[in-house]
Amino acid sequence: MDIQLHWTEKGTGIPLVLLHGNGEDGTYFQNQMEAFSGEYRVIAVDTRGHGKSPRGTAPFSLGQFAEDLKEFLDERGIKKAVILGFSDGGNTAMLFALKYPPYVSALILNGANLDPSGVKRSVQLPIELEYRAAGLLAPFSKKAGKTRELLGLMVKEPRIRPEELKKISVPALVIAGTNDMIKEEHTKLIAASLPAGELKLIAGSHFAAKENSLEFNRAVKEFLDRQRQEDRL
Repeated sequence: MDIQLHWTEKGTGIPLVLLHGNGEDGTYFQNQMEAFSGEYRVIAVDTRGHGKSPRGTAPFSLGQFAEDLKEFLDERGIKKAVILGFSDGGNTAMLFALKYPPYVSALILNGANLDPSGVKRSVQLPIELEYRAAGLLAPFSKKAGKTRELLGLMVKEPRIRPEELKKISVPALVIAGTNDMIKEEHTKLIAASLPAGELKLIAGSHFAAKENSLEFNRAVKEFLDRQRQEDRL
């Protein structure tokens, strides 16, 4: 890897890796680290070019983020983990599970999408307009260049076909807010396309894990407890 990813870690036991969304960092999951570190080795990673992780020289794409995650796990000798991804972190988690299935014992996808059309148009249109504006300013502004690169992930990626998800056989919880920026039918499509997928909608927006952490954490805990009882983790 051309960079070292920044991460925070708490607890021992089964690794639970947390992947944040676009433009955020691992601190997004503060409430999850507190809730799960009593039973799990909770690891919150800052994605390349986010938080305290350097940008590096490799491509800035969800596919690269999945490669970075593999190297990160390999460096720590982690052969298997539960991956919880939010938004673009959920999209990275799907790509990672598709490419490196032996590493994943269970998936938790929060506010993920298969392609940009899964985002409500009222949210996606301003993103597209800001992306174009940042593109015009990028030659003159480093900040605009970084904004363009970040928004580019949401404008161009991911590109996952529903039928590809049939290859992901591990238990998967697909969780979203009742007022999420991801279309509800799109969230339901992801859950239905995963062979061992289950759907959970909780009160809140796209950021339900932060805003409604008690209900979010309860849903995740119930899911993980069930997997442990059935020796799937």
